[in-house]
Amino acid sequence: MIRDKSEGEKILNQLIDDYRAAEITDKEKAMLEYAEKLTRKPASIDITDIESLREYGLGDRDILDLNQVVAYFNYVNRVADGLGIELE
Repeated sequence: MIRDKSEGEKILNQLIDDYRAAEITDKEKAMLEYAEKLTRKPASIDITDIESLREYGLGDRDILDLNQVVAYFNYVNRVADGLGIELE
């Protein structure tokens, strides 16, 4: 996804602004859409979300890995928020 530092910074800024408009692959956008939905509305995840990821070539292991990474970061953020930990 990121080839050199200047391109990496450009893509990072695009992702921060709006990942949907970033110069990334459709597969990467689908993964980010899933991550956002799992973060914001986890109870709304259903089989159509999984099927959408499969359409982009993700297998069961890829989907499990994606789910676990998203869940881990959500967990860490909630623990930090619950303890009042601020970023340095």
